[in-house]
Amino acid sequence: MGFGTLAHTVGKRPLKELVNQLASYDIDFVQLALQKAIGDIDLTPGKLSPGLANYVAEQFDQAGIRIGVLGCYINPIHPDPEQRRMEIERFKEHLRYARDFGTSIVATETGNLDTFAGLEPEHYEEYGWNVLRSTVEELAEEAERWGVHIGLEPVSVHTLSSPAKMKRLLDEVPSSNLGVVFDPCNLMDQHNFERRNDIVDELFELVGDRVILAHLKDVVYRADGRPTSVKMGQGQFDIERFFTKLHARKPFVDISLEDTQEQDLPEVLRYVRGLKDAVRSR
Repeated sequence: MGFGTLAHTVGKRPLKELVNQLASYDIDFVQLALQKAIGDIDLTPGKLSPGLANYVAEQFDQAGIRIGVLGCYINPIHPDPEQRRMEIERFKEHLRYARDFGTSIVATETGNLDTFAGLEPEHYEEYGWNVLRSTVEELAEEAERWGVHIGLEPVSVHTLSSPAKMKRLLDEVPSSNLGVVFDPCNLMDQHNFERRNDIVDELFELVGDRVILAHLKDVVYRADGRPTSVKMGQGQFDIERFFTKLHARKPFVDISLEDTQEQDLPEVLRYVRGLKDAVRSR
């Protein structure tokens, strides 16, 4: 297992300064959201090229850091068709140049579950599902063209809200270029937190073979809503159990540390690497 973090964990900086700061934390890879992390290059839609992507990748490579995934978190069910089209085209651009950045994964979430509640109050979930499926079908065609993966991240309050829905989408859009970004804590809310181990098991059972990236955070449950993130190891999520399942099903998969403050990275990395070594030594 390789451990990395969001490149913009250290803020939005000029590229070389960004890379140097990230390299000081001994991470294996980054999840790079271009416009959130790089402050001195115009990376707005339409500006990417193989040369630009290679230049960015070379800076990370020289520092011993892989670009493990491009984060392009669009809203694939945006209720404004024109805005949705712009976001789809931006994601396609990331797919076209992903390999020039040195990765084969572009990741996104899937928009709020209640996006169309005002338009279709009786059937808004299915309406949103149909919009999502249409978007994913189009994006999958582009991914297939360039030989890269789309990483879809289920979240309990999003259109893709459960392991069962993740399985349904993979069945309805039968493309080998679709994969799962598994953040187990994002699938938990006040209704199912007590079943958190079951949720992990269910996703591995239904779509474990399609996991291409893991996200990791730790949480505590508060009765006023969804679980709240805390420093890794101080919450109620069983990280060691998750590592054991993940290592058995997807050895060497990359794990991005989420909701971790920059100042906590050294301690958190020591903690998760210690857990990883314990799991691998069994």
